[in-house]
Amino acid sequence: MSRRQAREFALQALYQLDLIPAETQDADVQEQQALDTAFMESEEAVSEKTRDFAKALVRGVRTHSAAIDEKIGQYAKWKIARMAVVDRSIARIAVYEMMFAEPRQKPNIAIDEAVELAKMFGTDDSAKFLNGVLDAIAKAQEAESAEQEPQKQKTEQ
Repeated sequence: MSRRQAREFALQALYQLDLIPAETQDADVQEQQALDTAFMESEEAVSEKTRDFAKALVRGVRTHSAAIDEKIGQYAKWKIARMAVVDRSIARIAVYEMMFAEPRQKPNIAIDEAVELAKMFGTDDSAKFLNGVLDAIAKAQEAESAEQEPQKQKTEQ
């Protein structure tokens, strides 16, 4: 099993969680049930490492959902609620990995992984759409980091 497969499991769980009405039960229970469903559908045994990474992605996306959705909405040029559930879930995973995961994923890797997931699970236009949105987010993050670096150096002197 691989990190890509963990992302697939996380995508399946997030898709399921996106369709469940909020607060129908404990969030931890919902997350675990969604992940268990995804793991059970696998034809191969799922390693503990893969399970842990998938769980970390789901937990991270849900923990930082407001900031992630705001960032996606800012660069998608439309409300996140109007996005296809698959595209929205893939974008959330990639933005979480680029902005909040420890350690942070390099943007080009997060984007490549998101595009591959979109090709497998999305529509014909999903990969192109997500590539554009995520690339814009990555460039904005890079610009913010470049602006903060001189300020950081001044405060250290």
